[in-house]
Amino acid sequence: VQLQASGGGLVQAGGSLRLSCAGSGRALNNFAMGWFRQAPGKEREFVAAIDRSGGAAAYVASVEGRFTISRDNAKNTVYLQMNSLKPEDTAVYYCAAPLVTTRWGRLLQNEYEYTYWGQGTQVTVSS
Repeated sequence: VQLQASGGGLVQAGGSLRLSCAGSGRALNNFAMGWFRQAPGKEREFVAAIDRSGGAAAYVASVEGRFTISRDNAKNTVYLQMNSLKPEDTAVYYCAAPLVTTRWGRLLQNEYEYTYWGQGTQVTVSS
């Protein structure tokens, strides 16, 4: 399984970006997916998760109401729409997939629940 993250960049505070995570090697529609981020000098943290159908999602409190995770299973792609960006959102963003299939509605919010990771895409928010 390979995950290719893209869409990062430099944006001013208050701006928006949409990250994409394209999967190859297997269909992602049977798996919950997640986004994590790691800022310089900090541990990687959970950002958002989505269940296999796209009907359920979860977010870390700091991005609730600003970020939206979604998926297009026909395109084997998961997205993270980021609005009202803040300087503290600056980080490398990673998408992740688990090893085994997940049931509908199941959300994975811990790093250890994921096996496959994308290469990361840099998001920099200037003040």
